[in-house]
Amino acid sequence: MAVTPDNDNAPDEPMVFIIIGKAYETDGDEDGVDIHVMLKAPDDDTAVREALNALAEEGFLEADLDQIGTLTEVPNEEPHASAYQGALEGEVAIIRFS
Repeated sequence: MAVTPDNDNAPDEPMVFIIIGKAYETDGDEDGVDIHVMLKAPDDDTAVREALNALAEEGFLEADLDQIGTLTEVPNEEPHASAYQGALEGEVAIIRFS
């Protein structure tokens, strides 16, 4: 008889990470672009790896990731609200700030 253990440490909702940093599109780009990356991942190591892969696919050569955390509430303001929804659907959402 298989028994599924009850783990109190398992989150009830998916873990949506937000990673804050700066990304660079060209060599020698000193200013860079301020970014927020939102995605669903099982842990922070996976979140960072997937964020870096998504940034590379978007043409960024380098990134400085300053902060990582999980969202505890659904954002209600754009662009974070739609990025959160995209993350729940399995997308990696990159928000760029000018």
